[in-house]
Amino acid sequence: MRKSRLSTYKQDRLIEHFVSGSTALTAASLCAVNRKTAAFFFLRLREIIALELETESEAMFGGEIEVDESYFGGRRKGK
Repeated sequence: MRKSRLSTYKQDRLIEHFVSGSTALTAASLCAVNRKTAAFFFLRLREIIALELETESEAMFGGEIEVDESYFGGRRKGK
C-alpha cells in the first residue's frame, strides 16, 4: 500500500488475516488496531485486487474475439 500510518508489521499481519479469511473485527482485535482501520484496510486490499484483475482481463481479452463463429468486441458492422 502506498501511504499508511500503520507500521509495516501491522500491515503484514492484516494482510495475513485478510488472506486467511478473518473478519475485519477479528483482525482488528488480534492486530491491536481500530475496527474501522481494519475494515478500511480490507476495503483497500479488495480495490487493489479488483483493479489488478480488471487490467489483466483487458490485456487478455482486448480486441476482437471469436467464440463459436460469433464475434465479440471491435466495431459493429452495419448501422
